[in-house]
Amino acid sequence: MARPVIGIVGNFFLINDRYATHSAGRMNSDAIAEVSDCIPLIIPSDPRLASVEELLEVCDGILLTGGRANVHPEEYGEEPTEAHGTFDRERDAVALSLVRGCVARGQPFLGVCRGFQEVNVAMGGSLYPEIRDLPGRMNHRMPPEGTLEEQFAIRHRVTVGEGGPFHRIFGATEVMTNTLHGQGIKAPGPRVVIDGHADDGTPEALFIEGAPGFALAVQWHPEWQAAMDPVSQPLFRAFGDAARAWAGRGRETLRAAG
Repeated sequence: MARPVIGIVGNFFLINDRYATHSAGRMNSDAIAEVSDCIPLIIPSDPRLASVEELLEVCDGILLTGGRANVHPEEYGEEPTEAHGTFDRERDAVALSLVRGCVARGQPFLGVCRGFQEVNVAMGGSLYPEIRDLPGRMNHRMPPEGTLEEQFAIRHRVTVGEGGPFHRIFGATEVMTNTLHGQGIKAPGPRVVIDGHADDGTPEALFIEGAPGFALAVQWHPEWQAAMDPVSQPLFRAFGDAARAWAGRGRETLRAAG
């Protein structure tokens, strides 16, 4: 049987400050191909090019990647400020709709960093523009200098809920992760269950209550060295297993339902 297809949500990027592209980090496609054992397919984040319905028909699962641009605060009813950073409204339009579509269909998705924030906003939640400005919070941002190994290094603990989906995947309630984000969850959406926190209380893992399929997101970057990391590897394997189950059963269920 052909491997399932995972749509990797791309980011707008200018090469040499003038040539527009839709891009996704190679570590994302490596994790999907080598650990999830699926076919990675980069999705252009532009709603003019393909509808959400078409994308969900082509893909068996969706990976919502990290990115420099932040979700526009108008998506959760707030005015933009300088602290909110830069935006990509086209990615907002694609990614938020993909989350809602996956939840409705029971189609698997995994959110990472910005993708974690997108899942919360798509489900009616809000975000803080800058976590490090909150009392008692640590700086979760990527170090501005150093090698990739230094920037993506494991930095803090995440504690997940006993008996929850992340506990079942990791086989532990405490795991060590990296941290490379500035924003974070302010108020979770009505169906968003925060199932993992950093020691400073920052939400780091979530799932969607009542979702019929794999509907998980993490605030860290598990795609970094996913084939070797003891936390990343089982997460991407579980995602791949969910995509294989969808490819084998989920599509037929949708067709039978008309």
